[in-house]
Amino acid sequence: MNPLLQVRQHGQQVWLDNLSRTLLNDGHLARFIAEDGVAGVTTNPAIFYKAIADGRYYQDDLTALKAQDLSAEARYEALVIPDVQRACDLLLPLHRDSKGDAGYVSLEVSPALAHDVDGTVAAGLRLKAAVCRPNLLVKVPATAAGIQAIEQLIAKGVSVNVTLMFSLAHVDAVAGAYLKGLSRFKAAGGDPATVMSVASLFLSRVDTLVDGLLEAKGRGSRQPRQKRGRHGQTGLPALPGTLPRAGFCRAARCRRTAAVHAVGEHRHQESGLQRPALCRAADRCRDGQYLARRDPGGPARPRQDRRHAHSGCRRRTGALHHLGPHGPGYGHNRENLQLDGLKQFEQAFAKLLELTA
Repeated sequence: MNPLLQVRQHGQQVWLDNLSRTLLNDGHLARFIAEDGVAGVTTNPAIFYKAIADGRYYQDDLTALKAQDLSAEARYEALVIPDVQRACDLLLPLHRDSKGDAGYVSLEVSPALAHDVDGTVAAGLRLKAAVCRPNLLVKVPATAAGIQAIEQLIAKGVSVNVTLMFSLAHVDAVAGAYLKGLSRFKAAGGDPATVMSVASLFLSRVDTLVDGLLEAKGRGSRQPRQKRGRHGQTGLPALPGTLPRAGFCRAARCRRTAAVHAVGEHRHQESGLQRPALCRAADRCRDGQYLARRDPGGPARPRQDRRHAHSGCRRRTGALHHLGPHGPGYGHNRENLQLDGLKQFEQAFAKLLELTA
């Protein structure tokens, strides 16, 4: 049996971190859903930049849009919203059959709004109305302003996917915003079961940080490179605390994604980064979720590997205690990771707008 289908038996879902017209027009995404059990799609500015810059299916539409009196961002949205709608439609049967538990597509607000509460809320509402699909997730970064916007969006019945999360402190803040927004939505007469929320933890970037800190302290310096990577895999989940607060997942619909880069992009191939991430998500929340990241450059299908399907999730203490106050649970590294991630998104979005200007 395809291991990617087996993960569903362990309460997991495989999401594809990629979307392009090549995937849609050539039938790749439909095949991934049918044959590999892909249960969701997520996007970001870097993915759409690569898709539009290299994709043969965008040029005619882009030329026509440039003849219209539109802003670069309006042209970008005019290009990608139809793609998001098509992906939503492909996943709609799964969304319906799972009663809203799976089958979502994420579309991110502009990274330029990361510190703008009102702007993020307005953009989220606009994107929801433009896509007009029940299985859309509006992607919002877990910045201080983003946390406030998340509460307001959920209070208005907007399903969200929270990105740029690197610590349990980020998770706690998002959980609080989720519960507050859900309470407001329910008080206004809304049905909490109609609001889906996803919290995406960026494990691979924490891994890279932890590896470097461990090496700087002399931990693992005598071990093979791929073995040393195992330290980083336990960095975030080994932190003390709950993930998330009681009732976060049970109050309505909520999932956690372990945002892990594709094996081709990540150096720890032998140690199988994907399996520990999968297990930790299940270990922390029985209805957790696994996000399979792929290179946005091509239609390569999600990797099939027997190590994906693993139900014996063991608690591992990791090597985080060797880092002392420099671990990723503390403010300095946590905020640096988020700032670096936001900078990458901003740069990708700026390149994207240059493309559509």
